[in-house]
Amino acid sequence: MQTQTMYQKNLFEGKTALVTGGRSGIGYGIAKQYLALGATVIIASRKEEPLAAAAKELGCDHKACDIRKEEDIQALADYIKETHGRLDILINNAGGQFPAPAELISFKGWAAVINNNLNGTFYMSQQMAQRFFIPQKSGVILNIIANIYRGFPGMAHTGAARAGVDNLTKTLAQEWAEYGIRVNAIAPGIIESSGLDTYPDMIKQFFNDARDANLMKRFGAVEDVANAVMFYTCPLSAYISGTTLYVDGAEHLAGDGMGLRKIMRSFM
Repeated sequence: MQTQTMYQKNLFEGKTALVTGGRSGIGYGIAKQYLALGATVIIASRKEEPLAAAAKELGCDHKACDIRKEEDIQALADYIKETHGRLDILINNAGGQFPAPAELISFKGWAAVINNNLNGTFYMSQQMAQRFFIPQKSGVILNIIANIYRGFPGMAHTGAARAGVDNLTKTLAQEWAEYGIRVNAIAPGIIESSGLDTYPDMIKQFFNDARDANLMKRFGAVEDVANAVMFYTCPLSAYISGTTLYVDGAEHLAGDGMGLRKIMRSFM
């Protein structure tokens, strides 16, 4: 998909953005778009080697960080403070999940997804607010969640976690408005990215069916999400906070919410 932009090339000049989960997929695309519009970018994810390779390709800074670990987050904040002096934008994109019927999710699997997708988002938001946004009296937090509008059959753990982040977005937007901090979320549908390659063949069959069923007859591109992120984090959206934008070709309204679970059950 050809990238189109209505933004000036210097839109984010003088701004520093942190993108978690920035080494691949949606996070990589967001980082790339920020760089094209003049921002200083730091990408973060757990594994140093692939993260460093992605940063080299992009031409940006990086710092390994496990968003579930307080010491990693504090070290990341220290690094940003020492190296860049400030942070203006936080993109909470890091996360992970696996498909499974609700009755088969183990205690350990449930806790792992909740800890990563919900707890990690809060830990990052709180630490960066304390260290940068609150003292600066300015900052933007953008949470990447998922299509949870009608639940998330087949992924109850991440559905619950992302719904928690959706509510957290509304709460933080209210509590931190006095500090000049805006907090919003974007809920992508199925996006054509490297993330789809991590799923087993039976889930890929669900993706094929879902593409045909989408009202726009396609999946989203990484650029679709990145362009929405640019709007939500730039001055053009200065009076918007506490909202969730669905970027999914109307899938949250018209898609078959049980499709993923049906595919999994057919193989059991």
